[in-house]
Amino acid sequence: MTAPHTTSPRQHPEAPSRFAGIPGRPLAILTTLAAALVTALFVVPGRLAANGSAGGSLDEDELADAFRKAFVEYWNAGERNFSPGMERVIDYWFRFHVAKAVIAAILLIVLVALGALVVKAFLKAGDLGAGWRTAFAAAGVLVTLCALFASVTVMANIQGAVAPFASLLSMLPTGATDGELAGVLGQVRQHLAAPAGTADRTPPPLDLMIGDFARYHVAMAVIAAVVALVLIGVSVAAWRRFAGTKSSDRRTRRLSAWCGVLAALSALVLIVVGVANTSTARDSRPALAAFFDGGW
Repeated sequence: MTAPHTTSPRQHPEAPSRFAGIPGRPLAILTTLAAALVTALFVVPGRLAANGSAGGSLDEDELADAFRKAFVEYWNAGERNFSPGMERVIDYWFRFHVAKAVIAAILLIVLVALGALVVKAFLKAGDLGAGWRTAFAAAGVLVTLCALFASVTVMANIQGAVAPFASLLSMLPTGATDGELAGVLGQVRQHLAAPAGTADRTPPPLDLMIGDFARYHVAMAVIAAVVALVLIGVSVAAWRRFAGTKSSDRRTRRLSAWCGVLAALSALVLIVVGVANTSTARDSRPALAAFFDGGW
């Protein structure tokens, strides 16, 4: 009599995993890379900016102190060209902004890729239970917030690299009442208060300051316009996906709608920012006067 045929457990096809389609390994790699880049964003720019600088890396207080001394030196020289001390500070600040913009841009790319994987995981998490769906949804919100932070960081540091002198002006204590710096600030306010075209000739350092302040705002206006156009494109693509998704796929439709709304609202905010900066750039002298008066 022939023995009944038995099948080894190894011969049975494996049951599909509950996590099939969830890109776990890429998610872990991109999350680790994003965390490393966030750390680098706060640690690396100062060290990279110090390359070629005899003074080395500067913290915020040291940089502010160096700029205030250089500002007094530059103003008292009365020349349009930067004094040696001001040149060193501006070069450092330019390199700092470039380094930070590059790191933030790489971080943004990683976060976009990570966000795409989180969306994919969220859409495939229907069979994993409410806990996993909530976890992926929370991860998506966190990645979105981090991407917004990275985007703003890229924009601000490109602006700072385009006009590093104007960017440094925020480090001046415009309300100072003692010392040589207070006297210089008083002279700057006096010249800015004089009507344009009067006999009170604009000193060369102030003329450069006004021009750089305008360039600073032009840069943000252009950056805001470009990013707004990208976000409008993202919003249109999200709404097209919403329209092309079956009504039974409610999760995909809701996600597409949220993406479309968020992108559109972000674009609207950037349009407002762009218009405001364009207005300031057209007539930068009053805006600079308001800054030195402490009203900016």
